Amino acid sequence: MTESQPVVLYRVEDATAVVTMNRPRYRNAQNSAMTYALDEAFYRAAEDPSVKVVVLAGAGDHFSAGHDIGTSERDIDKTFPRKAGLWWDHVGRPGAESRFAREEEVYIGMCRRWRELPKPTIAMVQGACVAGGLMLSWVCDLIVAADDAFFADPVVRMGIPGVEYFAHPTAMGARFAKEFLFLGERIDAMRAHQLGMINRVVPRAELESEAMGMAARIAAMPAFGLALVKKAVNQVEDVMGLQTGIDSVFGLHQLAHAHNAEVGVDSLAGQDARSMRDASRHQ
Repeated sequence: MTESQPVVLYRVEDATAVVTMNRPRYRNAQNSAMTYALDEAFYRAAEDPSVKVVVLAGAGDHFSAGHDIGTSERDIDKTFPRKAGLWWDHVGRPGAESRFAREEEVYIGMCRRWRELPKPTIAMVQGACVAGGLMLSWVCDLIVAADDAFFADPVVRMGIPGVEYFAHPTAMGARFAKEFLFLGERIDAMRAHQLGMINRVVPRAELESEAMGMAARIAAMPAFGLALVKKAVNQVEDVMGLQTGIDSVFGLHQLAHAHNAEVGVDSLAGQDARSMRDASRHQ
């Protein structure tokens, strides 16, 4: 697997667009190249009148291990064409200004826009769905998980109060969101289902057929009706405070990065992908 291959794959089956993250060597860790490729794929699906449902998948054994914090193709120092907002480019900006600009664009901005895609979206999750992987699943309307899937947001080890798109209390309830973040422990698919965070759990071998079957049944509904249902539920979530909460916690997230950089070795408190993985294995 090299980055010369597409980092996101796109195909259409009947009325369903399948968007697949394609960095299996790195458990589909999200660098900026992948983020912008996902954005392009979602736009493509939105603009195609033959597509009525979108399925988001991850190639290989894992859905997504989160943000890329240490692969050889990490690209936080590179400029990409800003699409999610009009904030200036992060490249060449000092300190917290750089982190704020980049994360406002590629995390908060992108996720918000993908959530508003006027077609139903289904996350098809297997293996790891960790930290930044949670954001990608949570912006989808439905989540179907394999029985080998696990979910975690262990970034409190970095002194950070959760990933940027802070939908935790909405996705799993406030009480458990605190446990989930305080402990940083994995939860399996059945526990996630009990919490109402995901819709269905199926054997790994049946994951694709289940997700695609749901997509086919949804696609039989009127497209405009589906778009209105999605908008209706999203609007109620927003009235309940989802977007305001994300905005307010994003400030705390940036404070944590800035604090780490001021008192420690870097904005991630010296953590990298390996140290985070090893810590989770010792729980």
